Amino acid sequence: MVDFSKIPSPCYVLDRELLAVNLAVIDDVRRRSGAEIIVALKACAMWSIFSELALHSDGATASSAAEARLVREYFGRPAHTYAPVYTDSSIGDILDCSDHITFNSVAQFERFGQQALLRGISCGLRINPQYSPVETDLYNPCIAGSRLGITADELGELPEGIEGLHFHVLCESRPHHLRKALEAVETHFGRLLDRVKWLNMGGGHLMTHEDYDCDELVEILCSFRERHPHLRLILEPGSAFTWRTGYLVSTVEDIVRNGGVNTAMLDVSFACHMPDCLEMPYKPAIVGAHEPAEGETRWRMGGNSCLAGDWCGDWAFDREPRRGDRIIFEDMIHYTMVKTTMFNGVAHPSIAITDASGQVQMVRSFGYEDFRDRMS
Repeated sequence: MVDFSKIPSPCYVLDRELLAVNLAVIDDVRRRSGAEIIVALKACAMWSIFSELALHSDGATASSAAEARLVREYFGRPAHTYAPVYTDSSIGDILDCSDHITFNSVAQFERFGQQALLRGISCGLRINPQYSPVETDLYNPCIAGSRLGITADELGELPEGIEGLHFHVLCESRPHHLRKALEAVETHFGRLLDRVKWLNMGGGHLMTHEDYDCDELVEILCSFRERHPHLRLILEPGSAFTWRTGYLVSTVEDIVRNGGVNTAMLDVSFACHMPDCLEMPYKPAIVGAHEPAEGETRWRMGGNSCLAGDWCGDWAFDREPRRGDRIIFEDMIHYTMVKTTMFNGVAHPSIAITDASGQVQMVRSFGYEDFRDRMS
């Protein structure tokens, strides 16, 4: 267990031992399924651990010129790149840093595809199989009128030069959801599968979750490969690599009681540092806290931005929180650092890594200059 007394507050802390457990699971799936598993930077672009991720993956996927450049410079290989739209100002940098590129529409391929093909980059199209298990509309790419991917009735003949198809319809999903997604792909796009070289199944494969059945995932992938033996199968999970590998350390700075509501005011912000808690929404686990039972005192955690809704709750504690107490949020590495903002000038938490010996490596701290330079 991390010695949180050695960690400054606020701070994101990644535990290398927990990361190693996840990487072993991912390696096992790669070996048994024969599928390529690449890291989606959208979930965690913490390049200080890229050397470890590179040893246990088949590359990385980018969603912008900046991410693609990070892959090339710190992952040490070109990126698989997909973005909903490319522009004249960004496409050059993206092509410099990519060996696969997926286009969201035929029009985008017609506009930029020739540039990619002349560089020997493998081109693909994002398809919309019109199935997704995601219930939150904000995260569902297959809602009616979605701007993401091409539906079967919109796609006639496969444009010359297209070598792959890409779909992304899952979010922290289980193997049976992938099975249904592949059934939808075969139903709507089966006529094209024999005409492409690779199929990218996107992210959302939470194979490092304790309840995820990796044997079922391997069976699904192997069965699909038997039906389409010529296809390279690619998965690009994001959360799975850093799922439950670290924490966000915070401190109670004040106690506010109003209308029977108890709020522990923290030196972190849900809006700025944990936005998925408000967007999904979901309530994260806190070390030493539990779900309130009938009659127990309930505590909200209050963020330090001026947004009225910058809070989350409720939790119960064995003793009442006091000013100066550490509040340790669990599972705060994926979709946290990559989504932080400096709204209100609230500083980013520092970033640290711990290892089995208990050593703490401070990777980065932030201050006024980071806010000033971002706003200039």
